[in-house]
Amino acid sequence: MNAIIFNEIGNPQHVLKLAQVSLPDLGDNDVLLRMVTASINPGDFLFIQNLYPEPKKPVFPNQIAGNHGAGVIERVGKNVSLPVGTFVGFSYYNTWAEYAVVPQEWLIPLPASYPLEKASQLVNIVSAWDLLRKAQVKPGDWLALTAGHSTLSIMTAQFAKALGVHVISVVRQKESRYDLLSLGTTAVIEISKLKDNLADIVLDTTANQGIHGLIDHVGGPITGQLIQSMAFGGRVIVNGVMSEASYPIHNMDILMRGLEISSYVYRFFFDPPQPKDREDLPEMIRVSESASFHVPMSGFYALEDYAKAVSETIFQPALGKRIFKMSDL
Repeated sequence: MNAIIFNEIGNPQHVLKLAQVSLPDLGDNDVLLRMVTASINPGDFLFIQNLYPEPKKPVFPNQIAGNHGAGVIERVGKNVSLPVGTFVGFSYYNTWAEYAVVPQEWLIPLPASYPLEKASQLVNIVSAWDLLRKAQVKPGDWLALTAGHSTLSIMTAQFAKALGVHVISVVRQKESRYDLLSLGTTAVIEISKLKDNLADIVLDTTANQGIHGLIDHVGGPITGQLIQSMAFGGRVIVNGVMSEASYPIHNMDILMRGLEISSYVYRFFFDPPQPKDREDLPEMIRVSESASFHVPMSGFYALEDYAKAVSETIFQPALGKRIFKMSDL
C-alpha cells in the first residue's frame, strides 16, 4: 500500500517520503481500515520531530506519519464487535496511508452522512468542545480566543455561540477568506492595527465586564494583556505555543482576579475513549454534523501531493485545513 513514511527525526519537509509498505498484521482486537481521509495537523509535525512524551514516539524503520483520520472497516479481528462497513473516526497512529490497523477501542463510529472534512479531524471537534467546557463560561459571559482564524478557534466560537456565550476573536490581521462574525464571533480584535492598550479595548468591548474565559493558543505578550482584562473568577486555558516570547504576570494579577490557569491536553491523546467519554460523543457529533457548523478547509490532497500539502500547512495555515483523501466513502 502507499504510505507517507519517515526513517529519521527532523523537519517534516525534509524527512517525509511516499513509499510502498506492507499491510500491518491484524490482531484479535484490531480492525483493518480502508482510509478515507486524514487531516494534517501541527501535532503531526511534533510527532515527526519526536517532541511528544512517551509513549507517543516514532518507531523505525518506516514509521507511517499521521495521527488522526477516518475510514471504513474492511476486516475485523475475532474479538471485534463493530461490523465490516462501519464508518469511523479516530486518533491513533499511521493515518497517512491507504490502510491502517487500529485497535477497536480507539474507534468512534460515525453516521455515513457525516462530512468527510469533519470526520478526518475529530481531534479538533473534540478539543473545541472540551476547551469550551473547561473554560466554564455561561450564557452572557465573554470568552476570548487567540489565533482567532485557526480551525480550533473557529470551531470553539461556533460551539460558544450555540451556548449563548459572547466571543472575542483575537487575530494578528483579518483574513478576507473567513468572516469570523458569521462563524460565532461577537467581536474581532486585530492586533496589527491596535492603537490603544489591548486590555482597555477588551473592557470597552465587554462594557467593563471583562472576559470570563481565555483559551490561548499563542502565548506571548498578548496573553499577558488579555489576563489584565479578565473578570473575577475567570479561567485561562493554555492550549498552544505559537509565540516564542514569554509574558510577565504578577501574582497579584492572579490573586486579585481569582484566576485559574490550567492547560489542556487532547483527551484521546494518550488513552482511547472510555465509557464516560462515549456519553457526550453522540451529542458532539450531532451538533457538528450540521451544515451550519463550518470547518475551515483548504482542500483535499492525494498522498502523492504530500510535499505540497505539508508545505502549505506550515506556511499558510490561515487558509484552512489540508486533508489527505485516499478513497471514497
